[in-house]
Amino acid sequence: MDARDADLKKELDATLQARRELGEEYESALVDSFLEKVDQRIDGAVERRVRRQLAEQQMVAARGSRKPSPTDSWGERYGFGIVSLVLAVPLSAIGGGIAHLPGLLVAWAGIVGVNAFQAVRTNPALFRGRRHRKSEQDSEWEG
Repeated sequence: MDARDADLKKELDATLQARRELGEEYESALVDSFLEKVDQRIDGAVERRVRRQLAEQQMVAARGSRKPSPTDSWGERYGFGIVSLVLAVPLSAIGGGIAHLPGLLVAWAGIVGVNAFQAVRTNPALFRGRRHRKSEQDSEWEG
């Protein structure tokens, strides 16, 4: 920014020097010329900022809409499944031992619920109907 300020200061000095040499009759033209240069610099700075923000928004949108590849969450998915199966054994024993069949059903409903929640979290389109999935695939091919 300092280099641009120095350039702008040089432009102002040149404009003031030209006004001294040319006289007051050219003052409005010189001021208009200087203000046009300032406007161009402001427009350029604003344009760069808008481009940068637009690029950042596009990056965020691209990252947010990116479907996880199989390597992104492989360990998480299978690790979660293994842990839930390992924990299912003692939960089944406790639930079945204390409340018999209803306790066993509640334990397994909890296990299935937690795994379903995890599956939807990692793949939001998993439980959508076929109609929704088809329209999403069609829109990807169109645009």
